[in-house]
Amino acid sequence: MPSSRRRASRKRNSILPIHPPKQVLRLIDRLQKHGFEAYAVGGCIRDSLLGLSPNDWDLTCSAHPEEVAQALSDYPVLPTGLQHGTVTVFIDGLSVEITTYRVDGAYSDGRHPDSVSFSRNLLDDLARRDFTVNAIAYHPNRGLVDPYNGLHDLHSRTLRCVGMPEQRFQEDALRILRGLRFASTLGFTIEKKTAYAIFQQRDLLNRIAEERIQVEFSKLLCGRDAERILRKYQRVISVFLPEITPMVGLEQHSPYHIYDVWEHTLHAISAIEPKLELRLAVLLHDIGKPQCFSMDAKGVGHFYGHQNLGADIAKTILTRLRFSNEIVRTVYTLVKYHDVSITDEDVRIKRWLNRLGEPVFRMLLAVNQADTAAHSPAAALRMEMIEREAVALNRILAEQACFQRKDLAIKGQDLLQLGIPEGPEVGRIYRNFWMPYWRTDVPTSMKTFLP
Repeated sequence: MPSSRRRASRKRNSILPIHPPKQVLRLIDRLQKHGFEAYAVGGCIRDSLLGLSPNDWDLTCSAHPEEVAQALSDYPVLPTGLQHGTVTVFIDGLSVEITTYRVDGAYSDGRHPDSVSFSRNLLDDLARRDFTVNAIAYHPNRGLVDPYNGLHDLHSRTLRCVGMPEQRFQEDALRILRGLRFASTLGFTIEKKTAYAIFQQRDLLNRIAEERIQVEFSKLLCGRDAERILRKYQRVISVFLPEITPMVGLEQHSPYHIYDVWEHTLHAISAIEPKLELRLAVLLHDIGKPQCFSMDAKGVGHFYGHQNLGADIAKTILTRLRFSNEIVRTVYTLVKYHDVSITDEDVRIKRWLNRLGEPVFRMLLAVNQADTAAHSPAAALRMEMIEREAVALNRILAEQACFQRKDLAIKGQDLLQLGIPEGPEVGRIYRNFWMPYWRTDVPTSMKTFLP
C-alpha cells in the first residue's frame, strides 16, 4: 500500500470510537507475527461504534484452534468450544474468546450447526453471522471490514439480517428473540423483510430451551424500547408466553382505565425502572384479569380476585421459564399485592414492612405507582396516596422504628435473665412484646407490655 493510502487509512481508523484493551491488541499482534489474521468482531465492535462500552471482546482469526494455542502458548488457553473452533485465552486478567474463521453446515436442530469447516477467509466467517451490525470486523491497522453495510445500518439504527432472513432464523431460531432484544435495548427498528420473517418463523421458538428464552426475554423486557417491541411483536412473544394473548383488546369498562388490559400493561412497563423483578411484576400484574372479568348492571367492569389468580399464573410462567426461586417469590408477592390499599398510616406501613421487608415493600410501591400511572386521570388521588406512603416509609426507616421482631431491643435471652423459665412461656411473652408494634387488633391490656 502506498504511503499516502496508509496515512489515509490510519487517519480513518483514528477517528473510529473503537478502543480495544491492550490485551486484545497484544493478542492480535502476536497472532499476526505468527502469520495469521485476527480481527475483533461482533458485539464489541457494534457497541463501540454506538458509543457504548463493550462487555466482552471477541476475536476471529485465520488460525485453527491448535495453531492459536501454539502461537499463544505462554498464556492459559482453554478449549471452550473446539467443535466450533473456539478457545478462550486468559491474558492479564482479561478473558478473550478467539474463534477460527468458519463456514457452518446444516442446522438440523434449529439451534446449532451439525458441523463446521474452518476457513482462512474472513468474509466466509462474516457471511454466517446473524445481523449486519454484528458482521463488522476491526483491525487496529486495517480498519473496518464491513461487507454487509452494517455501519450504515448502525447509523440508521436499523436491524437487518445478513443474507436471507428466513434462512438465518431457520438455522438458529434464537436469533428471532435476539433480534427483538437488540431492537429493545438499542432502540433499533427492524427492517421490513427481517420483521416479516420474524412473524413467519415465530413458531420456531418452540424449539428453543426455556433457559435460553428466559435470558433473551429478560434483556428485552429491561430494554429502553420494551413497550414498543412488546406491542408490535406481541404475537411473537405469545409463542412462549401464551397467557398474554387474552389481555390484548380486553376493554376494562371502568372510569379508572383508558386502555385495554394489554395497553395498560405496556404503558405501566414504560413507567417503571428497568429492573428485572419490577418489569416482570408489571408485565404480569394483570395477567389474571381475563379470567376474572365481569360486568355489573350499570355496565362497569370488575375483575374480582384477579390479584391472587394473577400471582398463581405468574408463578407458573416464571417457573416454566426457569427463573430463579428468588425472582419467582418476589414477583409472585408483587402481583398478589399490587392492588392493595396500604394508606400512609404508620401502623399499616409497619405491618407491610413486617410482612414483606423493606426491599420488597419498596418494589411494591414502585409497582403501584407504575400501575396507577397507566390509569386514567381519575386515579390521581391514588397516586397522591402512594407518594405519601413513600414519605411515611422513609420517615419510619429514618426513625429506626421497630417493624420486625428482630428489631426489638429486648431479646429472648433478656427474659431468661429476668428469671422466666426456659420454654414456651418465653416465646409467649416475647410475642406479646412484639405484637402491639404491628397489630391493631390486640387487646389494650396487652399494650402495657410496651416500654
